Amino acid sequence: MEIRLDEKVAIVTGSSQGIGRACAEVLTEAGAAVVINSHQHNEALKKVAETMRAKGSVAQAILADVTRRDECRKLIDAALELGGSIDILVNNAGGLVKRVPVTDFNEEHFRTVVEINLQTAFLMSHMVIPQMKKQGSGKIINLSSQAAHDGGGPGSAAYSATKGGVWTFTKSLAKELGPDGIHVNCIAPGFIANTVFHNTFTPKEVHKKVIEKIPLRRHGQPDDVAHAALFLASNLSDYITGQTLEVNGGLYMY
Repeated sequence: MEIRLDEKVAIVTGSSQGIGRACAEVLTEAGAAVVINSHQHNEALKKVAETMRAKGSVAQAILADVTRRDECRKLIDAALELGGSIDILVNNAGGLVKRVPVTDFNEEHFRTVVEINLQTAFLMSHMVIPQMKKQGSGKIINLSSQAAHDGGGPGSAAYSATKGGVWTFTKSLAKELGPDGIHVNCIAPGFIANTVFHNTFTPKEVHKKVIEKIPLRRHGQPDDVAHAALFLASNLSDYITGQTLEVNGGLYMY
């Protein structure tokens, strides 16, 4: 069975690279028109959009800081210009920023992590809800992390806490929006290789050791997460809401 998203319009935040880019590419390959986004990698973002369009896809690149309401509006307007609807929102923007032990608590760092991981999901969801309610349908997909369940690695308490917040936010929003025909689900990736996150913050020796702990005996790839997003964005998930889909090769089970 081929999953098609023809005539659907999607927004994917934080999509110039890694998991966000993979999600955007998979959605466009399924026929959706997609607004892609970054807050700082403008040239990379433009190249991603050009690559998509070269394959016949519809993609619009928007440079915007989605921790700010006025900047979020740019993505909403771009999506409505593409197709007059907003059918799919993937809240992918976020990151670890740096490893900071709680004993070295830094308020500025904490605020930054909360803003990029949790506030972005709240703001973008808030901004798309009126249009989705008007349509009587919509799919919101939040990106959490395995760290939300197991606390993450050293110095990632702030990151793990915000990703736990995303997980719980998904459940609350699903209850709130279910009567309006809007589905809200979450994806919690495990160890996804070939991403800035692990290339920057995880030592190479850990990359090798973690494979021994993964039942499927391989690292995850951005496409593994993107395929889960495609499922949740499609009508195959029409009786699923408030759930978190674990994409970790069996590394974490609960």
